[in-house]
Amino acid sequence: MEILQLSIDPVPALKAWAEQLGGLPFPLLSDFWPHGAVGMSYGIFNDQRGMDARAAFIVDAQGIIRYSQVYAPGTIPESKDLLEALKQL
Repeated sequence: MEILQLSIDPVPALKAWAEQLGGLPFPLLSDFWPHGAVGMSYGIFNDQRGMDARAAFIVDAQGIIRYSQVYAPGTIPESKDLLEALKQL
């Protein structure tokens, strides 16, 4: 299993953010160009705001989505919910 984070921010911004946090134990991926292509394929791209909705997905080794949750703007996903979903796999 691999954990990663996807954002529509460009790679240099993600790199600076990770460095500001002192590094992260997982990769940060950019959905910057083509702008929002991954978010569109997952159905979470917001055309009006020009960005992906905040969402969490757990995808298994075969590429099957086992968990998905879209969050309201400004909401931070609860780690306990994601960890519980992972335990159920």
